[in-house]
Amino acid sequence: MTFLVVVEGDVGGWHVDRGALTEAVRVRWPEVAVDTSGRSEVRAVVWKFDTDNDPGEAYLHEDGSCLYVDASEDDAIWLATAFRRLTPFDLDVVFCDDGYTFDVRLRAGTTEAELTALVRAAS
Repeated sequence: MTFLVVVEGDVGGWHVDRGALTEAVRVRWPEVAVDTSGRSEVRAVVWKFDTDNDPGEAYLHEDGSCLYVDASEDDAIWLATAFRRLTPFDLDVVFCDDGYTFDVRLRAGTTEAELTALVRAAS
C-alpha cells in the first residue's frame, strides 16, 4: 500500500530539507539506499530500505511538500512523524493512503502512537 504525507495549502516556498529527511531515515534504516537522480517529478529523491516486515520505499515530490511511502503502515507512520518534525508548525500536514480510506491531520508534535490511533479511528 502507498501512503502519502502531504503539506496542504500555500507553503510559501517551503520545502522539506532533503538532507535532514535523509538523516532521519538513516536513523531508522542505516543501510538505506538513496537515489537523488530525480527520475520524475514525484521521485525527486528515493529512499529504499529493508524493514522487519518487507522492503520499503519512500519518495519525495520535487517540490518537497509531498512524501510517498510504499511500506507497512507502522513504517509509514514513523516516516510521517519524521517528516512532520521537519515541517513548520503553521503548515497543515495530512497523512492518508492512496485509496483515501482515511485522511487525518498530522499536527506538530503528534507521536507515532497518536497518529496510529487517529488512523485507526478514521479507517
